[in-house]
Amino acid sequence: MISEFYKYQGAGNDFIIIDDRNLQFPSNNISLIARLCNRRFGIGADGLILLQPQKDGDFFMKYFNSDGRESSMCGNGGRCIAAFAFHQQIVTDNIRFLAVDGWHDAIIRPPVVKLKMQDVNSVSVRNNHEFVLNSGSPHYISFTQIPIVELDLIKKAKSIRHHPEFDSEGINVNFINITQPEAISIRTFERGVEDETLSCGTGVTAAALCTAIMNNLTSGAHRFEVQTSGGNLAVSFNYQQPSSFTEIWLEGPAEFVFKGSISY
Repeated sequence: MISEFYKYQGAGNDFIIIDDRNLQFPSNNISLIARLCNRRFGIGADGLILLQPQKDGDFFMKYFNSDGRESSMCGNGGRCIAAFAFHQQIVTDNIRFLAVDGWHDAIIRPPVVKLKMQDVNSVSVRNNHEFVLNSGSPHYISFTQIPIVELDLIKKAKSIRHHPEFDSEGINVNFINITQPEAISIRTFERGVEDETLSCGTGVTAAALCTAIMNNLTSGAHRFEVQTSGGNLAVSFNYQQPSSFTEIWLEGPAEFVFKGSISY
């Protein structure tokens, strides 16, 4: 079988996207998906996304990590598939789609895509600088005063990701520097990729929310600027102390890279 694919990236977080409205792609073939995502033997990507039919919305987003396994929500992937659907004239510039964690709205103003994330009503505070929460995917947030560019990220992140508490399901690990009251820089290690990615949408979202708690911000509307290794993103939300967040929007570029065809 031959399938057409499209490569998209959002702040360096890159994805293979396939229009699977005919439900022909073998989505249960873990080894195939892993091979396509492999950067030496395949197309190369942090993940693969299928755009599938959805009766009550514009489409369903089916997401796989680069290890070939279906995974939880991917924020940058959600922004990229929204851009893809818009470029293919499947949708208009205001859309609603379903993903594994529920419904998402997106607003497209090329090259920027704003994606509405799920509300967050529970944040586990581990100590005065470490947090655990689910922002569509599970994240471990660690604030540090050491410049994150100097961290041995892989070593530090793996010790957390493979801690007995998280080892079976995995967890994404993020290290953050606070640069201003509502600005941060971040590096992320992603489960399923098992390596650092240039950015992570749910990680950026989780980090911004935790920074609001960390900085004891007032309840109300806030907007964070976030610097990742792959570019700049923004997160806006309404905050209700001590740890409730609604109207969460992830914003940034989502851009087409190239297209091709694959035979399998």
